[in-house]
Amino acid sequence: MLKLENIKKTFNPGTVNEKCAIRNLSLHLERGDFATVIGSNGAGKSTMMNAIAGVFYADEGSILLDGEDITFLPEYRRSRVIGRLFQDPLRGTAPHMTIEENLALAYLRTSRGNAPFSRISKKDKDFFREQLLLLDMGLEDRMKQPVGLLSGGQRQALTLLMATMVPPKLLLLDEHTAALDPGTAEKVLELTRRIIEKNGTTCLMVTHNMQQALTMGNRTLMMDDGGIILDIKGEERANMTVPELLERFRTGAGKALDNDRILLS
Repeated sequence: MLKLENIKKTFNPGTVNEKCAIRNLSLHLERGDFATVIGSNGAGKSTMMNAIAGVFYADEGSILLDGEDITFLPEYRRSRVIGRLFQDPLRGTAPHMTIEENLALAYLRTSRGNAPFSRISKKDKDFFREQLLLLDMGLEDRMKQPVGLLSGGQRQALTLLMATMVPPKLLLLDEHTAALDPGTAEKVLELTRRIIEKNGTTCLMVTHNMQQALTMGNRTLMMDDGGIILDIKGEERANMTVPELLERFRTGAGKALDNDRILLS
């Protein structure tokens, strides 16, 4: 489904600020895989996500999605088949537009391709309302309100809905609950789990929570120094504890994990 082959990305090459963010990174996800990704700051997690989404082109290597080579496909074209959520709830929505208008933009882009002058029908609006009902946040009765009036959790839930309303081939979640309070984060996570299971969506989710990394989805990836050093799944993952995962990281990376945010989560 998703194949990264020997991806490399260096920022500011040839300068004193040169930084190799990902090096010879390869990853194969099967259709329906839900992989969580964990690692310290600078490990390359977000850089890998950006390379997949097309924020920049990789210096070397190839990216295939559902058999299509998207290595040099522009970001706006990838966005029709790749959904993405960020850590900041303010990203992904237009605050001065209404809930209905935000949903309409996402729906037209993903379901009708190049159709900027398409109109939203009553049937489409009824569909939006049905989708909002699934969030169980009362947003179906606030469709004419600007998104800027919503709480962070409501905006993140809405962004998740916008990214999956027309099921994408791949969903990228970049610590999408990290900025939310614990109760709201748990609700958005449960909504995430439900939507992914319902649609059978292939998903990559970056998290700083080690327990989530072992319980969400069916694979756990650990990154360090721009590469994937652990890929755990199946029975091994089902029986693994957080201390065992930390020990596996120490063995694979040759050093202990020293990120306080991860260790204290």
